[in-house]
Amino acid sequence: MSSQSSPRNECVILLHGLARSAHSMDKMAQRLSEHGYKVLNIDYPSRAYPIEQLAEQTISEALQQCANMPVSFVTHSMGGILVRQFLSKHSIANLNRVVMLGPPNKGTEVVDKLCHLPGFHLINGDAGMQLGTGALSVPNQLGKANFDVGIIAGTQSINLLLSSLIPDVDDGKVSVENTKIEGMNDHITLPTTHVFMMRNNAVIEQVIYYLQQGKFQH
Repeated sequence: MSSQSSPRNECVILLHGLARSAHSMDKMAQRLSEHGYKVLNIDYPSRAYPIEQLAEQTISEALQQCANMPVSFVTHSMGGILVRQFLSKHSIANLNRVVMLGPPNKGTEVVDKLCHLPGFHLINGDAGMQLGTGALSVPNQLGKANFDVGIIAGTQSINLLLSSLIPDVDDGKVSVENTKIEGMNDHITLPTTHVFMMRNNAVIEQVIYYLQQGKFQH
């Protein structure tokens, strides 16, 4: 879609991450609403079903509320994988832009190393088990992006235990390198953590800038 479309005529769908709720995206939703977007802050049962089922059900229902409007997505963590999963099966004719915050686009070593521990599946569900870095993980089977996507990666961690499992710079859950995806339009790192990035003012400003301009403010 053309970036000329007015925000007042654009629908932005927010998708939270694994084991979170729509409440985690409330600040983002408020700021986008203030900029004139129609915002759908979607709550979905992230631990109840596999990624394939979550994507189909959650995104199909959300798109019905954005009929005849340009649609963009702002996602946190696994929410970005839901969008990739959905777009691997469907095209969205009125899709404008996607901004992903801390997405495990190549999976995360945290899942590789902890998925066999007692309680991991209970806490993270089927979808959490699908986010490893191996060739058979869902993110690594979805291929390159054939849509307009900008990615924000965090470089700070408040979980030093999990960070010790991740090579290179990370946000406490995902390495900067593993947020990247072939075909992405832009990528930026910010000094923020995985768990709080969607509430970070600098992140929110970059999200709005990308939705409006199709690039980040480097």
